Amino acid sequence: MGKTNIHSGGATLAAEKVEEAQNTDPGNDPARAATESASAAAETDLSAGAVSQADYKRVVEERDQLLDRLARLQAEFDNARKREKRERAEFRDFATAEAIKPLLPALDHFHLALDAAGSPEQLRAGVELIVKQMEDALRSLGVEPVASVGVEFNPHLHEALGTVETADVPDHHVVDELRRGYKLKERLLRPAQVRVASNPQPKEA
Repeated sequence: MGKTNIHSGGATLAAEKVEEAQNTDPGNDPARAATESASAAAETDLSAGAVSQADYKRVVEERDQLLDRLARLQAEFDNARKREKRERAEFRDFATAEAIKPLLPALDHFHLALDAAGSPEQLRAGVELIVKQMEDALRSLGVEPVASVGVEFNPHLHEALGTVETADVPDHHVVDELRRGYKLKERLLRPAQVRVASNPQPKEA
């Protein structure tokens, strides 16, 4: 019976040492604190004659194994974090490259237009071709222009830069577009800058 009480006292001492290590230093690892406290409890019991030399060696071996597993898990976690960071950077670079590729032919035509000699009509036709290439490239990436002229003003898609009094366009509808807006699927990249019609109906007498 007395030997059982001594064992219980050793376990209680180990638990108290774990709690003390966690409360005094929040950065302590609970696993490390538990193994060190268990070893300290074993040493206390050994000095009191409660445990044999073989039991003490077994506790020390278990502690060393736990510390080794802890070190391995920490190394694996660090490696996984570095690998995830590297893969994220590679994916970002890949996505950027895929977005740039469709724009390169339009850039080539810009350079050709700068070196070309022709009439204003020919230059305009070349610019129109480049604009079409740019629009096709953006469309292949899922980018679409925001509908504006003739549609009802939408503060979520349009940015009003002024109003125009006119009876040719319904009230609160877009009269003209000053800068085109774009969406990436359902995500607004930038609103269209527009002017809005203002034609309030006269009040009846």
